[in-house]
Amino acid sequence: MKIQEFEDVQWRKSSRSADHGTDCVEVAALVAPNCVLARDSKDRAGPVLDFTSVEWSTFLDAVKRGAFDLA
Repeated sequence: MKIQEFEDVQWRKSSRSADHGTDCVEVAALVAPNCVLARDSKDRAGPVLDFTSVEWSTFLDAVKRGAFDLA
C-alpha cells in the first residue's frame, strides 16, 4: 500500500502511550487485506509497518507474556 492510501484509515493510539502525548504508537486494523498497521504518531507521514492478523496476534501474546520486558 502507498502512504496516500492510509488517509482514510481509522488510527487509534495505544492505551500505553505516555500521558504527555509524545510517545505514541498508533494502530489500525484493516478488514481487507486483513492486516494491522502501526506507525509513530509523531511522524504520521513516515513509515507504516504492516502485519498480518496472525503476526499481530502473536506479537500481542508475546507482549502479554512479558517476552519484551526490559527488567
